[in-house]
Amino acid sequence: MKIGELSRQTGVPTRMLRYYEEQDLLHPERAENGYRAYDTSAVYRVQQIRGLLDSGLTTEIIRRILPFLTEPDEIHVHPECLTEETAALLRGEADRIQQRIDCLARNRDAILAYLAAVRRDTSRPLTG
Repeated sequence: MKIGELSRQTGVPTRMLRYYEEQDLLHPERAENGYRAYDTSAVYRVQQIRGLLDSGLTTEIIRRILPFLTEPDEIHVHPECLTEETAALLRGEADRIQQRIDCLARNRDAILAYLAAVRRDTSRPLTG
């Protein structure tokens, strides 16, 4: 399929798909006319990339672990493939994500406390 079709199927703009290629995350074939040609597995691969990016991972880390992602939510890494450098990067990312989770939880709790306080202090229900 051409890049436009991959974009339609995944909801990812063509410009972003080209960026994934530049970052060595996608590897399309090239037709004789120079157009990118993706096979059907590219849809799943783009979904994986989007999910990993949305979770906060960098393209550098994604590039390192992407070859080991074969199924949704499964990572198959041979022990020799996980270098100390990659393990340290992943530990750092896990710590960073946990900090974001903690911050989001504090913000959620503050918002809920504010809403509870406002509801206690007013006799009329909130609108809008």
